Amino acid sequence: MTTLSFFTTTVPAPQPLPLFINPPRLYDPRPNGYSHVAVATSPARFIYVAGQGGEDASGALSPDFGAQVDQALCNLRIALEAAGAEPLDVVRLVVLVVDHSEARLAVLSRALAVAWGDEPPPACTLIPVPRLALDGMLFEIEATAVRALTHRA
Repeated sequence: MTTLSFFTTTVPAPQPLPLFINPPRLYDPRPNGYSHVAVATSPARFIYVAGQGGEDASGALSPDFGAQVDQALCNLRIALEAAGAEPLDVVRLVVLVVDHSEARLAVLSRALAVAWGDEPPPACTLIPVPRLALDGMLFEIEATAVRALTHRA
């Protein structure tokens, strides 16, 4: 927002990129591992990471939901690093969960809390699904990251 007067221009201080907002009139989503709103301002690079599942580099897939979540988050970090980004640059996650339950949500929430630590977690949508691309796949996570051209260079 810019305020103009006859001789001066007032410009607010730049906001950190990205900015996460949890409006006080909405419930606190942080215990579930996400924020309600993520705001990114250009100029920036936008990085779109395709859905990462729980497969290791050889394609092996654990039958355990928690192990798949941990591996998928590891895979997400590897993909982000390949683009010169890091988890703190992620503004939005889309999570797909086979046979979603409160127990699986608790596993996911704990893993996201570990991945983002004390930093604000990104906006996130969880979508329960009947199955994913591969037999035995229980979890998939995709991400959108925004990295300012001068941000954490």
